Amino acid sequence: MTKAPAECQSKEDVRAEIDRIDQGLLTLLAERHAYVTRMAEIKTDPHEAYDPTRIEAIIAKQRKRAEELDLDEDQAELMWRTLINWNVNYEKGIIAARKRHG
Repeated sequence: MTKAPAECQSKEDVRAEIDRIDQGLLTLLAERHAYVTRMAEIKTDPHEAYDPTRIEAIIAKQRKRAEELDLDEDQAELMWRTLINWNVNYEKGIIAARKRHG
């Protein structure tokens, strides 16, 4: 049963809720990854994987969303930049491998 933060009475209660949220986050990341993989299949040139204008627009959007959620914007930006950098490298690898093996 889900407990709100204020309802947690022990470290174990808090840890159980964090574990529940972590599972949900991982599930969402796996779903997101499937779309990143599909994008890599659609793109034809490894250079398409890195779009600085789009990246900065995403970062700005996530910083605004973080602020609205009372979450530290710098922390949100760091997480998204890490995720985006990983995705760019992943996409480049898939596209390049496909081009090599045509």
